[in-house]
Amino acid sequence: MSGKDKLRKFRENESFKCLHQPKTEEVLGKDYCMKGKWATNVFNNNNPITLELGCGKGEYTIALAKMYPNRNFIGIDIKGARLWKGAKEATELNMPNVAFIRTRIEFIESLFDKDEIDQIWITFADPQIKRERKRLTGPMFLNRYKNFLKPEGIINLKTDSRFLYEYTLACAQQNNLSILKGDTDIYSNPDIDPILTIKTFYEAHYLKKGLPITYLAYKIDNTQPLKFPEWDEQYWEEEEIKSHGYVPANKG
Repeated sequence: MSGKDKLRKFRENESFKCLHQPKTEEVLGKDYCMKGKWATNVFNNNNPITLELGCGKGEYTIALAKMYPNRNFIGIDIKGARLWKGAKEATELNMPNVAFIRTRIEFIESLFDKDEIDQIWITFADPQIKRERKRLTGPMFLNRYKNFLKPEGIINLKTDSRFLYEYTLACAQQNNLSILKGDTDIYSNPDIDPILTIKTFYEAHYLKKGLPITYLAYKIDNTQPLKFPEWDEQYWEEEEIKSHGYVPANKG
């Protein structure tokens, strides 16, 4: 994508009412103006809110919103050029149950209040093989999610990365979290849940390469601070490099 095209998309992003772009000073060490008010001030209803982290171009957020018109969906990503696609589609289709936020996920506690979010989706996130503290399913982030995810709220991980799947599973097991479902190859299941058949741009790419897609659903139902897991990281790192032919980085 050319720099000129990016600038065009950034300018158009300013016109999308569904796209919120808080400045760093609005979320760094303080509460964002919409914290605790997404249902009333953005969606104008009290329907459950599902959050997609690292939503990229917004394909999953948009597809979920079409599937469940009586639920609200918020996609978060830092890349404005990617968010442009989802925000533009939501605007053109006049989808009142969709919103996007352009910000770093590190600021997430500034965005949402206690029990404001019903469910979280993490789709094809960078496994951050060399940076455990950056993994969106690691204790650093799970301890943050606990502050705004409802007690019965579910985290859904869908990924081509067996490394990230096994790490997340180990983290859930070590912290005694309730695991609802785990599948290391969802498309081999003839009774696959339709919600898992939504394909993003990146998923289509991985499927063409013959990579199995994994899925894990679990709850953060341990009130104690969560710990980093003890697991065979080196083995799964080697398997990841074999399956992908490289160490994945900066995925979206």
